[in-house]
Amino acid sequence: MVAFAGNFYQDADITWGDGRGKILNNGQILTLSLDSTSGSGFQSKNQYLFGKIDMQIKLVPGNSAGTVTAYYLRSEGSSWDEIDFEFLGNLSGDPYIVHTNVYTQGKGDREQQFYLWFDPTADFHTYSFLWNPAHVVFYVDGRPIREFKNLESVGIPYPKNQPMRLYSSLWNGDDWATRGGLVKTDWTQAPFTASFRNFGANGCVWTNGVSSCTSNSSANAWLSEQLDSTNQKRLKRVQKNFMIYNYCTDIKRFPQGLPLECTVRAKS
Repeated sequence: MVAFAGNFYQDADITWGDGRGKILNNGQILTLSLDSTSGSGFQSKNQYLFGKIDMQIKLVPGNSAGTVTAYYLRSEGSSWDEIDFEFLGNLSGDPYIVHTNVYTQGKGDREQQFYLWFDPTADFHTYSFLWNPAHVVFYVDGRPIREFKNLESVGIPYPKNQPMRLYSSLWNGDDWATRGGLVKTDWTQAPFTASFRNFGANGCVWTNGVSSCTSNSSANAWLSEQLDSTNQKRLKRVQKNFMIYNYCTDIKRFPQGLPLECTVRAKS
């Protein structure tokens, strides 16, 4: 009932990049590269309807301004669901920005951004999604940084009906990624390379309309996992100290009123 991934040959397909994506070390490492001609990307072989997904990533080192390393879950079709990590490159010495977003039924505009409290280019760090019927939680090294709750009871769509595949890509986003597009990609630094390892998917594999999770067994405890009081405090601490943008406080962007989930959360 549970799918554990561990070898990129078995668990992922490099989907674009003309050889710029590579699986190395007998399937233990995957690298994506970007140059002035093209970026690259891969996707998981499986689709999931709920899951706890982990990946260790070492981001592009040095002057990575303009580059975007994306790591996300997405369903198919024009009314898609999506859960995003995007890592926005920087000038050497400046902090990376982690850009997060949640799409439901093709609608996003739910951005939150954070600085990381470590150098994500010096070593691998673990970036995770918990996606179950109650909420979506984003984690960095096991520490929650963002929660998107299921608030269907007040009319807010929640991603629960469309299976999603894991995707990752490295691409040039210098029209917006670094300081709103003011800092462009320095192609003399190319190729830019990000590395991935230890992809783990503890999830409900979706095959031909059937989920592999047939019951809430102990193996699927994550399906009902909530944030305990310790992790709620960690979440608040990260948001207080490292969040640099929150759509739920951007009154200028939403002059007609903040999105409903922002006001509901403020009251709860």
